Amino acid sequence: MSLKLTARVVFAAGVLALASACQYAKSPEEEVSVSADSSYIPYQKYTLDNGLTVILHQDDSDPLVHVDMTYHVGSAREEVGKSGFAHFFEHMMFQGSQHVADEQHFKVITESGGNLNGSTNTDRTNYYQTVPANQLEKVLWLESDRMGFLLPAVTQDKFENQRETVKNERAQRVDNQPYGQRFEKTSEALYPPSHPYSWITIGYTEDLDRVNVNDLKAFFARWYGPNNATLTIGGDIDIQQTKKWVQKYFGEIPAGPAVAEPEPKPVTLDETRYVTLEDNVHLPLLQITLPTVYARHPDEAPLDVLSDILGGGKASLFYKHLVKAGIAVQAGVSHPCRELACEFQMIALANPAKTQDLAALHKAIEATLKDFEQRGVTADDLARTKAGIEASTVFGLQSVAGKVSLLASNETFEGEPDLVAEDIRRYNAVTAEDVMRVYRKYIKDANAVVLSVVPDGQSGLAAAPQNFTFDERDLPPADPMQASVQEADLATSFDRSVMPEAGPVPVVEVPEYWQSALAPGITALGITSQETPTVTLSLSMEGGILLDPPGKAGTAYLTALMMNESTQNYSNEALANELAKLGSSISFSAAGRYTQVYVQSLTKNITPTLALLEEKLFRPAFRKEDFDRLKERVMQGLQQQQKTPSVLAKRARDLVLFGDENRVSFPDSGTLDSVQAITLEDIKAFYHRYYNPSQASVVAVSDLSQADVARGLAFLSDWQGEEYTIPDYQPFPEYNDQHVFLVDKPGAVQSVVYMVKRSLSYDATGDYFRARLMNFPLGGAFNSRINLNLREDKGYTYGASSSFLGGKTLGWFEVSTDLTRANTADGIQEIFNEINQYRKQGMTAEELLFLRNAFTLSDALDYETPGSKARFLRKLQSFNLPDDYRRQQVDILRNIGLDELRDVAREQLSPGQMQIIVVGDKATLAEQLSALELPIIEFSVVTNTRESLN
Repeated sequence: MSLKLTARVVFAAGVLALASACQYAKSPEEEVSVSADSSYIPYQKYTLDNGLTVILHQDDSDPLVHVDMTYHVGSAREEVGKSGFAHFFEHMMFQGSQHVADEQHFKVITESGGNLNGSTNTDRTNYYQTVPANQLEKVLWLESDRMGFLLPAVTQDKFENQRETVKNERAQRVDNQPYGQRFEKTSEALYPPSHPYSWITIGYTEDLDRVNVNDLKAFFARWYGPNNATLTIGGDIDIQQTKKWVQKYFGEIPAGPAVAEPEPKPVTLDETRYVTLEDNVHLPLLQITLPTVYARHPDEAPLDVLSDILGGGKASLFYKHLVKAGIAVQAGVSHPCRELACEFQMIALANPAKTQDLAALHKAIEATLKDFEQRGVTADDLARTKAGIEASTVFGLQSVAGKVSLLASNETFEGEPDLVAEDIRRYNAVTAEDVMRVYRKYIKDANAVVLSVVPDGQSGLAAAPQNFTFDERDLPPADPMQASVQEADLATSFDRSVMPEAGPVPVVEVPEYWQSALAPGITALGITSQETPTVTLSLSMEGGILLDPPGKAGTAYLTALMMNESTQNYSNEALANELAKLGSSISFSAAGRYTQVYVQSLTKNITPTLALLEEKLFRPAFRKEDFDRLKERVMQGLQQQQKTPSVLAKRARDLVLFGDENRVSFPDSGTLDSVQAITLEDIKAFYHRYYNPSQASVVAVSDLSQADVARGLAFLSDWQGEEYTIPDYQPFPEYNDQHVFLVDKPGAVQSVVYMVKRSLSYDATGDYFRARLMNFPLGGAFNSRINLNLREDKGYTYGASSSFLGGKTLGWFEVSTDLTRANTADGIQEIFNEINQYRKQGMTAEELLFLRNAFTLSDALDYETPGSKARFLRKLQSFNLPDDYRRQQVDILRNIGLDELRDVAREQLSPGQMQIIVVGDKATLAEQLSALELPIIEFSVVTNTRESLN
């Protein structure tokens, strides 16, 4: 984002500082904090009489606003036996309030062209939305109503519904995922049962079952008052008008009970606690967690630097000793810090081909720490960390949302919104001696929680026998007679039931872009923007995985991985070290139709970054040891994916849609058999044949001129290569009847469901575009019919959606959801009911208005960041779109009618042509699925075998 209020940003000696900043006149009711020596993000801060802290940040570079309401309450404020309340309330806050109807918060923001969400962690809950600038008053009306007038709308039905939704979320994210319970088990072993970090934020299902609606209301009344909240507003705002609106909507809400700041509660361990978790996994995992300090403790920064040296990327010791040595498939170190306590985490996924058990992996980690002791901290170690901080700071300021989130978080926990300069100062002050001191104090020979996650029935692979016993939870008795909590009628000076009108629609200009021919065959599109001193650049080569040799799916993917490894002049670690010291990144990937190279850099470091790009692109080393390690890693990853329900479902979807004779039916990384067949010579041959400029294109977004970008990429003119063609597809499978393809996942607590049919490839203004418009009220928004039915009405799922997905040559329609095991067949039937009714009746006039507003007003959010600008350019480039395609889309939307959209629905939504894919527990699903009266085929995506079950 543009820092127009701050004149310009100066980078000196690795430290960010402001050259100048706007000064605001002080008034009695506000305290302003913007100064050149202490602030990076300009803001105004003041407090209402009821205790609500308000922070305003003005940035008029894009016609949008981001609003964040942060409450200083997370799961750490919960009581034993009532875990999950903070997260539960995150859900309840979207269920309507006294003057806002059920589900209207999502509808109003979506219809306004915005997006929204909420999040909860141990220490805070926040609700945020980004909208066009003319919608700000509407957002403040919504936020104030759920702060001051929520309880009258909280009903037993809503409580029960959201309780089921939260259970579904836990099942999907924790219980039905490989390794999903590791954080819960680590927390229980690391902290005593009374410590608020001893349970994870989503809580325990048994706790959700034992509480009632009045418990929840009491939690809200205790913690959700304005005096425990921070309202942060940033973007294209009028400061004085915004203050008037804030006073109008929030000033009349009374303060809640006084809230004391929590005291840090770091813990210590009297012995190392070994814990073993048997799970449905392929790769054994070792996680070592040591207690340290708490957020912003003087030792936090040195510990962060230590974690980066040990396990932060390819220049780290964990990469050298564990990953590159082939002992681990992945390994890393982190130091997550929270308000009450921090944890030093060392984690590694064992490579079963070279590591017998986790005891051996544990010894390898201990040897790595010993090596660090002997080696010490180098100048490059510190340079990498500090460059990373500078780069992440600048990139974090590219969006209003990023700046607002930072201001809100700092104010909530530290009472000071802008700590950017302070954070940079304290990390720059870290010395090698500081790092070694904290290593000796907190890590060397320290007690830890050592968690071994091993495949079911293989506890012998654990690092050591379990010596820690998880105590039975000592729960207070549930109180079914909890007194009802009623909110008193609040006096209000205006009619809150009237939603504010939006202001004039902001004028959104499509970014001006330039076009250059960098070399024969290479076209570059670029946008020059002065908002941040950064460069975002991508190089795309068309073909990608579609160019894989027959029987060797994964060649393009492995080639891209190899391009991220050693070059002729740099070892892997040396190259990673040079990039990290610049705060830059260069990554190669192959996915779908393209092989891509993605580059990010601070503008001041773009010249050496592009020199490293030239080295990586033109002089890969293709060393056998790198190839062997990466091939083994890919194969182990593919075996692990066979344990993940969502991955199995996507593989089944692709095979059902496109058959086993087409490359697109298999993962980008290939299959176990195909990867096994790939040789290093295949990789070299793929590189020499397909890494060439004949089908290459470049996108660049930066503060550099067109000429500067062309000069920087002049080395591409030396790129040579022959033309190549992309193979045609083999015939796709045809189905005369509808089937249920059941992939057995024994013990799965949920069923991953897809309903699919081949459909249209992408177009910007034709049938595909109209099909996507038609689908929006059916399954394309949170308030869509399918999601409201399955999630809000039935409680069968955490979320459900439908979509048309189209690429350059292929497309399909899908409905996807994770359903409770007991309601899998019911959920499928409800989806069909919704589709059939929609085909018959079409969308309503209200839904058409919702669609038009959501689509046409969202332009304000489409071009804000360098990333969003680059996506716009890539779409123009990939599909050869006209400059005004967006205007044409708006014209279509304004003129399309209900009859035409109903015709599109009848043509494109054919339930009888949709194949159903279910990944779940066959033993409990077979009987209920038979009630659908469709042929059931047991389908193995690993062996691609099919067997009829009826």
